[in-house]
Amino acid sequence: MVKEGIVLGHKILKKGIEVDKAKIEVIYKLPHLTTIKGIRSFLGHAGFYRRFIKDFSKISRPMTHLLEKNAPFVFFDDCVQAFRTLKEKLTEAPILIAPDWDQPFELMCDASDFAIGAVLRQRIEKHFRLIHYASKTMTEAESNYTNT
Repeated sequence: MVKEGIVLGHKILKKGIEVDKAKIEVIYKLPHLTTIKGIRSFLGHAGFYRRFIKDFSKISRPMTHLLEKNAPFVFFDDCVQAFRTLKEKLTEAPILIAPDWDQPFELMCDASDFAIGAVLRQRIEKHFRLIHYASKTMTEAESNYTNT
């Protein structure tokens, strides 16, 4: 019987789900981005694993701004930092567990002026185990909403 395996870009283990290290290694070796196409490609590949990265949208925001219509393509230091941070977080991605439907869930939410985020986890054997990270960069209209 198979104890673990790669399925749809994820390594499935008895203890949970983790990123496919081979795919992450390819992403980690990418050089600095120099084109819009490169940014789209990187964000697409990294975004596939966004549920493993806390505040993915908040971190990637400087790069997503470059994708806006009529935005000048200037890869500032904040873009370089976002690029490096996402690559690092992918290599350090945690193992996510499958939910235990007999245990209570804990959902933690947070909002800033431009992004919202959430962490879904469960306490198992006195330790919190991650199930899923979620985040979203808000539109200009959404950022006008109250965040309480």
